[in-house]
Amino acid sequence: MEDRCERSRTHISALFPEILAMVFSYLDTRDKGRVAQVCTTWRDAAYNRMVWRKVEAKLHLRRANPSLFPSLVKRGIHRVQVLSLRRSLRDVVLGIPGLESLNLSGCYNITDFGLSHAFAQELASLTVLNLSLCKQVTDSSLGRITQFLKNLEVLELGGCCNVSNTGLLLVAVSLRKLKSLNLRSCRHISDQGIGYLAGLCHKSACGNPELEHLGLQDCQKLTDQALKHVSLGLTTLKTINLSFCGSVTDTGIKYLSKMLSLRELNLRSCDNISDNGLGYLSEGGSRITSLDVSFCDKVGDQGLYFLSQGQLSLRNLSLSACNISDDGINRLVNTLQELKTLNIGQCVKITDRGLSLIGEKMRNLRSIDLYGCTRITTVGLEKIMQLPSLDTLNLGLWHKR
Repeated sequence: MEDRCERSRTHISALFPEILAMVFSYLDTRDKGRVAQVCTTWRDAAYNRMVWRKVEAKLHLRRANPSLFPSLVKRGIHRVQVLSLRRSLRDVVLGIPGLESLNLSGCYNITDFGLSHAFAQELASLTVLNLSLCKQVTDSSLGRITQFLKNLEVLELGGCCNVSNTGLLLVAVSLRKLKSLNLRSCRHISDQGIGYLAGLCHKSACGNPELEHLGLQDCQKLTDQALKHVSLGLTTLKTINLSFCGSVTDTGIKYLSKMLSLRELNLRSCDNISDNGLGYLSEGGSRITSLDVSFCDKVGDQGLYFLSQGQLSLRNLSLSACNISDDGINRLVNTLQELKTLNIGQCVKITDRGLSLIGEKMRNLRSIDLYGCTRITTVGLEKIMQLPSLDTLNLGLWHKR
């Protein structure tokens, strides 16, 4: 009888609500909701705001549900992703005072009218807005956003193909705290728009001096002039994605090479980037830690030589489908021994000799992509498998020989 009483006192249901809440905080989002249905004690503990800290509610907003928003507010949820929307977005904005993050990615029926109805008053707490793939959104919506969401730090506009330089001018004038801006596939954006962000092309636009992350993937109108604007005006930039920007050349990279804050540079499928661009990058004093020049077929062994001489901070390097050989690998491994990720998939000139060099010198390597390297055999792979920190190896399309 005494043992039974002892067990009852130590059962989880006997824990203080604060301890229960602490336990529940480690559960995934779905299980947090499930424990609230077990009993009233667990429900009360599960509604503690500690349990839901930093949780993003994922909602299908179809028909009116009077208890939905009060329930979210009670749990202290301030981050929302709308998965589908068949009612007014204004209901979300009004229903969750203190909303901090609103993700509307993929909500194709979002229009300028819907956003203007939702953003009709100042929303000082909202710092993250994701409108990716909301293809009906235009510069008109950016007018509303810049008027009422002045504390935005993250703005995702990837796939908003109707946004133009005019919209970027509004952003440059009003969103002074912006740290991350994604303009992927915004086909109307040109060098002038980037000049606005940099505070260089309009007297009323001071630009976005705190910008740290800029996504320009597949912005086909951008040229080297845009990168000159970036280098002169966005001096705190840490990452820039220029993948598929076909008009960017080595000259543009020369501008970026002078940016001491820059850490991540994505030049994937930039067809006009060559070994000379990597030479400029290494001479300019930049301290890049992550570089992607995959599918730049003008990058070869000479480019690897340049990297080995001037980019000693590199930790992640992607060279997929580049025109490199074992000789280039030989130049790389002697100085870039701190690399953690190396992608050389579809580099068809790489043989077992190159893999042996990697296995002998790059002891800190954690991930390597060898997809489509058809000239390697088990001899070279045995060397790679001996790397002490390796945990990811991609051998797609490789046939044992």
